[in-house]
Order: sequence, then structure tokens, then C-alpha cells
Amino acid sequence: MSRSSIAIVAAAAALALPAVAQAAPLTPLAIFGDAAPPMKLLILALAAATVAAVVVCALKLASGPKLTGGSAFLSGLRLGGPLAGLLGASYTSLMIFIGLSNVAGPVPMKVIAPGVAEALFILGLGVLAGSVAVIANWAVEARIDRMVLKA
Repeated sequence: MSRSSIAIVAAAAALALPAVAQAAPLTPLAIFGDAAPPMKLLILALAAATVAAVVVCALKLASGPKLTGGSAFLSGLRLGGPLAGLLGASYTSLMIFIGLSNVAGPVPMKVIAPGVAEALFILGLGVLAGSVAVIANWAVEARIDRMVLKA
């Protein structure tokens, strides 16, 4: 093979590589896998708190006339879930901006997108935990009111 044909083949291969090497789609599991250890802990805590709110609500509603336990957890999660999500999102955003400030030159959006997705994922989990807690607390408080007022 001549030098010119080798150069043409190499140029064609270099042009074809970006089309061949596509990144895998970003999923919640991939976001969790790429997260920093404190953010992984926060993601797990928010997911567990959401499940716990549903369990506490179900147990509280199924307990019959017994009115004790669970209301303080639901009340705390109503405000604590979104605040924890906001704290995690702000930490992740801070790490994104620190990383951007340490890079010379422009950074493509494909590099920034996973970090932004992680921040929004954590914020969304916090809002989800808070929303579930609000609904569960409403149901429990309505049950308590019915039991106390015998309505």
C-alpha cells in the first residue's frame, strides 16, 4: 500500500470513530454509579426514606384505633426530604463548577451533562420524598382526626 492510501484510510478511520464510539444512554443506575460516595449515601437515604414513609403510612392506617408512632417521622420528612435533596444538588453543582474552573478552554456539554443529571436526580429524589411524606402525613392526620372526633 502506498503512503497516500494509508493516509486516506487513517483519515477515514479517524472520521468514523466518533460515529462508532457512542456513549451508552444515561440511566438512573449509571447516575448512581458515577456519583461521589456522599451523594450515593444521600441517594440511598432519600430512597429509603421514601419507602419508609409509605410503610409508616400503611402501618398507621392499618393499625385501627392505635394512634401512636410515625407522625413525627412523616412531619420531619415533609421538610427534610426536599432540603436534603437541595443540599445534595448544591454540593454536586459546586463540584461541577470547581471542575469547570480547573479546565483550560471550553468544555463540551456532553462532559457536563452527567453531573447536571446527578444534581437534578438528587433534587428530584428529595422532592419525591417530601411529596410522599406530605401525602402520607395528610392521610395519617385525617385518620387521627376521624378517630378522635369519631366522625
